[in-house]
Amino acid sequence: MTSTNQVKSAYHHGDLRSSLLQAATDLIAEGGVDALSMRKLADRVGVSRTAPYHHFTDKHALLSALAEEGFKSYEKAVEEALAGATSEDELLFRFARSYLEFAQAYPETYNLMFGQSVWKAGIPTEQLKTEAYHCFRRYVEHVTDWQQQGLLSEQVEPLHFAQVSWSTLHGLARLLLDGIYIDLKHLDDLINLAVRMFRNA
Repeated sequence: MTSTNQVKSAYHHGDLRSSLLQAATDLIAEGGVDALSMRKLADRVGVSRTAPYHHFTDKHALLSALAEEGFKSYEKAVEEALAGATSEDELLFRFARSYLEFAQAYPETYNLMFGQSVWKAGIPTEQLKTEAYHCFRRYVEHVTDWQQQGLLSEQVEPLHFAQVSWSTLHGLARLLLDGIYIDLKHLDDLINLAVRMFRNA
């Protein structure tokens, strides 16, 4: 977690927007979305109470920006995971595991990316909708490539496969984050089962 001094240092180097996003991430990690306010954010960074409004019109715009950055970080994590695959068969496993690992490593960000705080409670910003759509379209492209490589059946329309498989991973991620019944010791077994289901679709 970034310290308050680090955040202030970043601000004094001229990158206030990034400092605000990092401080907001810290505040949410400490106390959830309800613990975040524009006033608390300004105090955390050490700027005037009006300074955050120069970058975000309100708290909802701030949450949308955090979710937007989350999608960018998630896609980077996935691409890095796929690049490390040593065989075609390993691609699907690495994709599924990178999804769940991201959710586990950044639960507050994941909740913003897919939760009610942004999407249901208000209107997501155009930037967030663009980034989220791009992220999903990129996955559809991966599905198409995997079908052409013979890893997945070509009988299923790529968009539909992407929607159902993403929903499966999202369900596992939610159970994992909510601590309902997934045992981390068996996580790889669950991922392998999901991959077999995907390949047999």
